[in-house]
Amino acid sequence: MFAAQAAAIGAALAFGGASARAAPVARNERRDLFPQGVASGDPRPDSVILWTRRAPDSSGASHRLAVEVAADPGFRDVVARGDVAVTAATDWTCRFLAAGLRPGREYWYRFVDEAGNSSRVGRTVTAPADNDDRPVKFAFVSCQDVTQGAMNAYRRMLYEDARRPHAEQLGFVLHLGDFLYELVWYADERPGGMERGRRLRDIVRYPTGEKVGTFHIPANLEDYRTAWRGYLSDPDLQDARAQWPFVPVWDNHEFNWRSYQSQQIINGEIRPAQTLKVAASQAWYEFQPARVRKPGSGDVFEAPAVENQPLTALDARGLGQEPNNLAAINALQIRRAFRYGRNVEMILTDNRSFGSPGGDYSGLPEIKFAAMPEEMLEILDQAREYGGGSPPATIRVGEEIEFPNPHVDAPPEAYLGLEQMAWFKDRLRGAEAPWKIWGHSFGTLTGRTDPQNLPEAFADQWPAGAGYGVTTGAYGLEHGEIFDMVREEGITGFTILAGDRHAFWAGYTSKTLPPRAFDPVGVEFVTGSISAQTLGEVQALTMPKDRPLRALNIHDRPDGSMECAWNMTLLHGVQSSLVLKETGDADRARAARNPELAPHLKFLDYAGHGYTTVRASRDELETEFVCIPVPLERSETEDGGPLRYRVAHRVPLWRAGEAPRLTQEVLEGDPGLAV
Repeated sequence: MFAAQAAAIGAALAFGGASARAAPVARNERRDLFPQGVASGDPRPDSVILWTRRAPDSSGASHRLAVEVAADPGFRDVVARGDVAVTAATDWTCRFLAAGLRPGREYWYRFVDEAGNSSRVGRTVTAPADNDDRPVKFAFVSCQDVTQGAMNAYRRMLYEDARRPHAEQLGFVLHLGDFLYELVWYADERPGGMERGRRLRDIVRYPTGEKVGTFHIPANLEDYRTAWRGYLSDPDLQDARAQWPFVPVWDNHEFNWRSYQSQQIINGEIRPAQTLKVAASQAWYEFQPARVRKPGSGDVFEAPAVENQPLTALDARGLGQEPNNLAAINALQIRRAFRYGRNVEMILTDNRSFGSPGGDYSGLPEIKFAAMPEEMLEILDQAREYGGGSPPATIRVGEEIEFPNPHVDAPPEAYLGLEQMAWFKDRLRGAEAPWKIWGHSFGTLTGRTDPQNLPEAFADQWPAGAGYGVTTGAYGLEHGEIFDMVREEGITGFTILAGDRHAFWAGYTSKTLPPRAFDPVGVEFVTGSISAQTLGEVQALTMPKDRPLRALNIHDRPDGSMECAWNMTLLHGVQSSLVLKETGDADRARAARNPELAPHLKFLDYAGHGYTTVRASRDELETEFVCIPVPLERSETEDGGPLRYRVAHRVPLWRAGEAPRLTQEVLEGDPGLAV
């Protein structure tokens, strides 16, 4: 059984037996020979994937690596062993399926080459048994850029977890993507070695690469591998991967910032990039320990032969049927689901490989305010599917703007694809755990503003009668389809965990918002970035002091410091942010709120870095936002530096037909305008 599982995910097998019980042999720890450290991933009750990279010698000859798995950190009780050859074909990486393990247990592991040189020792934890009713705890993270910031969030996570009671320690880390950023600025090409207030580190420099504007992007497989090797040289990231199993998915930056399916968008032009999509997938597979499906049955990624071709015929959700496109986007299948104890069912989707090209957004009416009228966005977003397949020929915005609908015949904005959507629905329907958790790379919560409530002096900013504006709220067709199913089929405990937004969010999932029906069917939490820049930081650095309506984005305090007012604008409304500017009193500003604007949001911080923990029991789910200061440099202290705040949100398990009810508690620090 285990041999078949290992073959299916391209891993060697480490198992028990007489060889595992052999007398221990002295090892010579040589971390320099394993420069990317060790890692484990995708734990199950009886197995876990183990990973390392043994750097090549000058001769380039292959190495024979063994893995040892023990029930104690001193390796007196070795319970599994395995060995495999590592070569240049996998960039000297290897993956083992350590099997025959016991559920809910700690194990320690190390890799040993043919000369007795060993890696550092890693620790991992197997999943609890499916019927284990004890609460489970894990963390989720996203968006780490080691070239522009420090991994202090991981140091904080390590410090805090080591001081928790054993039963409250983290079981795994869910990584929701942007593990690396393919966009790299080179320090020697930027003034003072800085980019938007951040010191640039010379950690990734592509052997080939392509320069686009002021930054560089990968041009082939070796470039992607170079990025992975550079990122995994970070000591705090290495420590985290050596301490807990990671459960990773990708977002957009593991391939290309602006892309859909196998197509890049470079300087506004669509560029067929099937070969690069395959290369990005291969590098991801080689450096991430995950139970994903790839071509071939061995450890080596057998890349499909593809040509760079434009997309031709599109299906109903905009998926290109061109054969090279289909081969490229299916070369690595990362969607998967697993049970974690009795209380959690985790469903992970690929939100980037099947995205629709959507329609053409050029030539739309100019609106000064940085949002799109809600109804206008819905018509453009759902395209030919709007109104049950009867979109309007023209779009009217408020009292004065009317223009031809450019998306009458365009596919809707979508990202799951028809096949993955069907799979997702089946997994959600079949989930038996109290908490059905969707690991989502970028989230579904809508950001809205109410520019219709601006003072008359700013009437030119927003069309009269246009109603609410949306800043984040695409993919309404797919989200509505899922939320309708959850409500109609009485699914409870529906929870979304997300990243990508470089912000902390907490709220409710609802198909529509006031003045239409507000009907929550689940809860959603978005984690702040590990180190990638936030909107709040960028606006504080770049927004002119004399910009009209600056107060909606930035609150300038009398002492010269700044606070992200965009949080208040989206949570409470434009009037609240303007009152804050005039009075400096956050309580008076909240009293001026628009209660119809954001009943779906409990928390929003567009200036938050850090991570989030989740604790799931039979009848309650609790998250904790752990927010740290901007990680400009590596902290000199063991705890990773100070905290800005710690905020908990709790939701009791609700019954079918009931709405979820979130409560909030500030445990430490001051979240400021985020509440």
